[in-house]
Amino acid sequence: MNELQINSQRLRDAAKSSEIGYKRLGVLCDRIGARISGSRALDQAIAWALSELKADGFDSVRAEKVLVPRWVRGKESATLLSPIKKPLAMLGLGMSVGGNVTADVLVVRDFDELRVRSAEVRGKIVCFDVPFTSYGQTVRYRSSGPSEAAKLGAVAALVRSVGPGGFQTPHTGALRYESGIPKIPAAALSIEDATLLSRMQERGEKITMRLTMSARQLKDAPSANVVAELRGTEKPDDIIVLGGHLDSWDVGQGANDDGGGCLACWEAVRLLKVLDLRPRRTIRLVLFTNEENGTAGGQAYFKTHGSEKHIAALEADGGVGAPQGFGITAKDPRFLALARTFEPLGTGPITEGGGGADIGPLAEKNVPQIGLKNDMSLYWNIHHTHADTFDKVVKSEFNACVGAIAVLIHAIAQTDSL
Repeated sequence: MNELQINSQRLRDAAKSSEIGYKRLGVLCDRIGARISGSRALDQAIAWALSELKADGFDSVRAEKVLVPRWVRGKESATLLSPIKKPLAMLGLGMSVGGNVTADVLVVRDFDELRVRSAEVRGKIVCFDVPFTSYGQTVRYRSSGPSEAAKLGAVAALVRSVGPGGFQTPHTGALRYESGIPKIPAAALSIEDATLLSRMQERGEKITMRLTMSARQLKDAPSANVVAELRGTEKPDDIIVLGGHLDSWDVGQGANDDGGGCLACWEAVRLLKVLDLRPRRTIRLVLFTNEENGTAGGQAYFKTHGSEKHIAALEADGGVGAPQGFGITAKDPRFLALARTFEPLGTGPITEGGGGADIGPLAEKNVPQIGLKNDMSLYWNIHHTHADTFDKVVKSEFNACVGAIAVLIHAIAQTDSL
């Protein structure tokens, strides 16, 4: 075995038996909890991470200031008034305006049906009951559905939660209001309640409901990206950046989205230091702020560091289920070919296509984008819900993620082929 193979085995073994990262994730989730941008909880998480990273003895630990949007949910409810009276399981969509609306409901299956029934929309609450296919396809109804409905005169919008499972757990997430279009209150319904409304409409029953939301947008708030480094011994100006986003939505604990990704990357870098595997190139850990409702952290990182020489950028933002390799997007096909040579070291399969929202701006500089791939069979059921809690994280799977990340970044840091 050569030195790289020996050290990769050491990293995998250390990750498998590690306790630190998993326990830290438990503290982040249980003691701090949900961490929406601009909140006191996110400020606490940033301060806690800085303290722990300094205790780890990284070469450089700092907070890089970022101004972030501050949206507050407030009290909210949705009540079916007819044909029966029933409270509905709902969560307001992030960045929605507030409002008190009582109106009839029109259920549509997609944007095409919305256009076909455009004459029926004015004065109604439009409910998009769109079954989950993939996140990229279905999330369109959450992000742009409210403005599409408002163009036709809707007074509020509801979306079926963007996920494959039910169990009365509505999924929140950000919407984007279109400029020049009225901003209407918008919320997610549980899958069970969205399909209930569909069945009522199919039976020809008149559906009336009351939507109450006190959501509001406050003044932008100070926040920060948390940055820590292992300085390269031979090529310190060559940077490999990796991380996840420390913020979360204001429900659940942000365990899989994305506390787990943050702690898996953190622990991977910590193990390099513990095993005294000093990298030839600089490895920079970043815990980004404000990915969920603005991506201000990723944009601020690019503004500050975009001119530096980044060799690669890795993001872990798909939970910490069992790792299934990495996806890579690189303009130069030689980088993907190189990364595939690392598979025998324990990275798992390396495939084409990967990245993340926070590292995305670096693509402008042709920096290879790497995304950790995971088993996401549970992830989409708990994504942006009250159920994204620490008990859903399996320690052995989390540690396997740590090992895969550590092996890959170490191999990239050490290679002579870049």
